[in-house]
Amino acid sequence: MTSAAEASTSPIAISIEKKLEMYRMMLDARLFEEKAHKLFFEGLVKGTSHLALGQEAVAAGFAAAMREDDLTFCTYRGHTHTLLRGAPMDRLMAELLGRSTGICGGKGGSMHLTDVTVGAMGSYAIVGAHLPIAAGAAWAAQARGTDQVAVAFFGDGATNIGAFHEALNLAAVWNLPVVFVCENNLYMEYTPIGAVTAVPHPAADRAAAYGLEGVILDGNDIEAVYTIAMRALEHARSGNGPVLIEAKTYRHGGHSRADPGKYRPDEEVEAWLQRDPIPAFRSRLEASGVATATLDQIEAASDAAVEAATEAARNAPYPDPTTLETEVWADGGSAWRN
Repeated sequence: MTSAAEASTSPIAISIEKKLEMYRMMLDARLFEEKAHKLFFEGLVKGTSHLALGQEAVAAGFAAAMREDDLTFCTYRGHTHTLLRGAPMDRLMAELLGRSTGICGGKGGSMHLTDVTVGAMGSYAIVGAHLPIAAGAAWAAQARGTDQVAVAFFGDGATNIGAFHEALNLAAVWNLPVVFVCENNLYMEYTPIGAVTAVPHPAADRAAAYGLEGVILDGNDIEAVYTIAMRALEHARSGNGPVLIEAKTYRHGGHSRADPGKYRPDEEVEAWLQRDPIPAFRSRLEASGVATATLDQIEAASDAAVEAATEAARNAPYPDPTTLETEVWADGGSAWRN
């Protein structure tokens, strides 16, 4: 695996078609979540929601690099990961609105998104709980010889959870094809990660304990994310074992829809807003010769797709009450427990 320092000086060649695809992916994610935020305040999104506004480059960079049969495991901040792996936008929006056409029949909601048909293996509301599960999926792929790679995304707070250390240790011991990606947005809910962690890089600085290299990257630079993702996936797919990556990024809003995020210094927020991955990448594309009209067309298409998905979700029916106790137990019901 190439070190973070080497990766920053040896970027891989990325075609203009791939760059425009990644730009579109980030726009889809941004506009989808902005719409979901508005729908929440209309009372249409049930329960709470956790947005990844500002963190789109991590999800898009990895989704663009992953093979179709690779597997994604993410946290409750998982709208963008699920969408960009290929979950239909209209069905994803319907899930947030609790409609029967949702990807989980309207019963999972914002924090429990799953679409195994596109390798989106679930959003997990228990911090760190999915890391051993991702290791298990990687073990299964290894046993079957499928060359699949499991990729587990998690926040910086999960690095202080036992499951993080257990999953890394087992993955290293068994040489599993799994990539662990810490989306370090500097805050574990309302607490700065640095206030409760003994090392400056909560994921990367722990790598050596498991015989791994700590890879740190700028999670707001989608080309850097894509470069590291391609190399990490190839490393794991080739039988060289797990990779641990720490992507430095920042959420634009609070922890959840109920959190105004006022605990963060204004100057810190402003500095990170200036590093917004989407306008930064647009400027880079324009500087490389991509026509402004081309980028405007991509943005208009993303906006139209989100509006169409929203309209379809608004008009979809709510689940039939008779489905309430289905898909809960292995046999589809709970009668066997009575």
